[in-house]
Amino acid sequence: MARKTISERLAQLEAQRKTLQMRLSKQERAMDTRRKVLIGALVLHRLENDPDLQVAGGLARWLKFELPRFLVRDADKELFADLLAKPPAFANTHQGDMER
Repeated sequence: MARKTISERLAQLEAQRKTLQMRLSKQERAMDTRRKVLIGALVLHRLENDPDLQVAGGLARWLKFELPRFLVRDADKELFADLLAKPPAFANTHQGDMER
């Protein structure tokens, strides 16, 4: 059995490196998606179930202020139609607070 040349071995190692890099990227994307899902679930849970209006109410006002500027696609805006239904009451009066 003939031994592989150095260039063949390097090519094989490069292919393995690319495969591992693709796996790592996929794993990182999956972790990022999981984080986003979990933080979104927490926010929605607080909005729906938190009796402390200071938290849930403030969060709802903040989302109504920020989401229209953040969401670009119409399909995304439709997903949050219930949160965007009414304009935030504080948009003009507390704009400085939202920038902190």
